[in-house]
Amino acid sequence: MDPSTVAVRVRGLAKNFGDVRAVDGIDLDVPRGMIFAILGPNGAGKTTLMRMLATLAKPDAGTATIMGHDLAAAPHQVRAAVSMTGQFASLDEDLTARENLLMLARLWGFRGRAAKERADDLLAAFELSDAATRQVKDYSGGMRRRLDIAASLVVTPGVLFLDEPTTGLDPKARQGVWTMVRSLAKSGVTVLLTTQYMDEADQLAERIAVIDHGRKIAEGTSTELKRATGSGFVHVTLADASRLDEAERLLQERCGAKVQRGVEGARLSVAARTAQDANASLAALLAAGIEPVDFSLGSPSLDEVFFALTGRAGDSTATGDPS
Repeated sequence: MDPSTVAVRVRGLAKNFGDVRAVDGIDLDVPRGMIFAILGPNGAGKTTLMRMLATLAKPDAGTATIMGHDLAAAPHQVRAAVSMTGQFASLDEDLTARENLLMLARLWGFRGRAAKERADDLLAAFELSDAATRQVKDYSGGMRRRLDIAASLVVTPGVLFLDEPTTGLDPKARQGVWTMVRSLAKSGVTVLLTTQYMDEADQLAERIAVIDHGRKIAEGTSTELKRATGSGFVHVTLADASRLDEAERLLQERCGAKVQRGVEGARLSVAARTAQDANASLAALLAAGIEPVDFSLGSPSLDEVFFALTGRAGDSTATGDPS
């Protein structure tokens, strides 16, 4: 890839916390103007990776360049080219939204009318003008998240790091953040986001890297990652939940892959290499007298892709780094 078209280039980046290898030799190439997702469960090393790229933590090994600037040799230039929004809002709750943005604009060097215009432009862009004079402590979770992202854009960065931007938000607020992220990418900002939500990566990202226990275990488009797990996924919902263990064993025998249990209900999913494997699995259940109330063969969700790659669900946790 032409270096002039790459916003973030990472080679062998690693970080230790005592005996825990939180990030273990990550390689990445993120083109300019792309939404790129780092997907993984809690404890995968996502936040540590982002903090290193934003110069907030020092790598123990490896190299990286951000917008052409070397992470180790030119950290000040890197900081001037990036902005980061963490998992928790970094705003003064006793100030109004407008006062927060005015303060940040002045810290960035805007003076007088220019600072006020920048604050008002951001409030309008993030649909917060009507609440501009309200204290942040009175904002809803979705409004706070929008304001936090707006605060990251007082000076338009080359790369915006979003660390789990929709954590704790309701579905409507999440949709609002997604719309803003897409708009930023269209304006030319490179967005590197971490998430443990499979649907978020599916909806937003042009490319996705899956990491687990600090290592990158897969990378590609959403379609490529789904295709890599096999021709499809068998989804079965049982009439009798007491026979889940038996059904799981039969599906694993017929399909030759580990079976994933649904979070709720008597639902099982397993990768099927062929349609014949899917038919054989249904036949095995019926022969054993296990009645499915629903049975389908379809493309896997990203959650199922993650399970197929790691052997565990995407919302599981790991030791070490919290994210």
